[in-house]
Amino acid sequence: MAVFRPAEDAPPGWYDRRMQWRRLTRPTGRLAAGSLVLLALAWLIAAAEAGGTLLRLELRGAIGPATSDYVLSGLAEAEARGAELLLIEMDTPGGLDSAMREIIKAILASPVPVVTWVAPGGSRAASAGTYILYASHVAAMAPGTNLGAATPVQIGGAPGLPGEPAPDRKPAGDGPGEATEPAQDGAAAAAQPGTAMERKAINDAVAYIRSLAELRGRNADWAERAVREAASLSAREALAENVIDLLAGSLPELLTQLDGRTVTVAGEPRQLETSDLQVVEFEADWRTRLLATITDPNIAYFLLLVGVYGLIFEGYNPGAIVPGVVGAICLLLALFAFQVLPVNYAGLALMLLGIILMIAEAFAPSFGALGLGGIVAFVFGSVILFDADVPGFEVARSLITGVAAVAALLLMGLMLMLARIRRRPVVTGPEEMLGGIARALEDFEGRGDVFIHGERWQAECPVPVRKGQKLRVTRVDGLTLQVEPLAETESETELGEEQCR
Repeated sequence: MAVFRPAEDAPPGWYDRRMQWRRLTRPTGRLAAGSLVLLALAWLIAAAEAGGTLLRLELRGAIGPATSDYVLSGLAEAEARGAELLLIEMDTPGGLDSAMREIIKAILASPVPVVTWVAPGGSRAASAGTYILYASHVAAMAPGTNLGAATPVQIGGAPGLPGEPAPDRKPAGDGPGEATEPAQDGAAAAAQPGTAMERKAINDAVAYIRSLAELRGRNADWAERAVREAASLSAREALAENVIDLLAGSLPELLTQLDGRTVTVAGEPRQLETSDLQVVEFEADWRTRLLATITDPNIAYFLLLVGVYGLIFEGYNPGAIVPGVVGAICLLLALFAFQVLPVNYAGLALMLLGIILMIAEAFAPSFGALGLGGIVAFVFGSVILFDADVPGFEVARSLITGVAAVAALLLMGLMLMLARIRRRPVVTGPEEMLGGIARALEDFEGRGDVFIHGERWQAECPVPVRKGQKLRVTRVDGLTLQVEPLAETESETELGEEQCR
């Protein structure tokens, strides 16, 4: 048996290193080496994720059902990921109270700290956005932004104009533009204008925003002014008034200021560590995007029209299928959108009445009275269909004008068509016989037979008639024609031309 021996001139330890390499290249050695590589990769990944995750949402435009669905989905995703922080980058003119309260409830119950940042410069957190800013664990704004005007205008507007002392307040000084202070007398509530329902809604909004301010340790008095007087502040003024916590012009600057800050989450203090956070963008899914599309008041308005007219066309042409299918789908989508939008049902009823009147004009011509009344009802219904006081939830006037103009053009076309039909000669029925030329088939006095339009008719004439004489039909009594002889100056050619006219 041959025995491997190293050469006499081999360096020391050469044989041991060779045998170690051979052991590593065996299957078991390769498996061990692969395991070491995987462990190293896992350690690198864990080290990369040790800094945590920041989930970033963008809240742009009016706050509605789609917005609340998006924010709630983002909060659920942040909790599932175990994110360190959830950032809402906001620019909104306000929106629906119901959607705002859903977002605030989710923020208050979130186990993940929520930072709301009004950015970039030029953005705003008006109306409902102010409430969300107050509810967040950390409220931040970028330079050049503003917040406020939190009066619930959808119930009838603010009790006073911004910049003027409200009836329940007394001025703190005589100079113009000086700050106002709450009145100390007990009759302040009674001095508030508006109906009892309006006062109840404003007082409820005041209590709501004050509770949020006290929860987060922010300026509750200014929050009340934002509701009662529609007061607004710039970003720097908000920081000075303790309305917000931070002023940051960029995301890195915001994260730097947040690092080491302590917030209260679920009743327990938590220190934020934001130096190594990985920013992950949270995009809205298809469901949220679809909801945002159909809850746009202009889209919902158009879907309603397509749905109604589609069903009408299907009724006129049974079996066409396509108008009925498209109309039914559009109508259901529109009704779903109206369910979550601030719809005025009187406006919806006026719109439907207007459509019915315009259709009735085609079946019961009224010289345009029904059609014009339908257009007027349709336009007024469209204007008041949505509450225009809610920011971002009104139908564009240009769309209403365009639809009304198209309806008016169709009505005018219908009226012209009916007028042309009225001027045409009658071609069917007994009326078509009037003025027709008949030929006597026999001599008769009083009653006899005549031939007209290829048919044999019984005729009556007050004067004697000769066989072959031309007669004019003056009246039709059942199956009997009343005729009279033609004048000698009339010719069949002239009569034929007159009938053609």
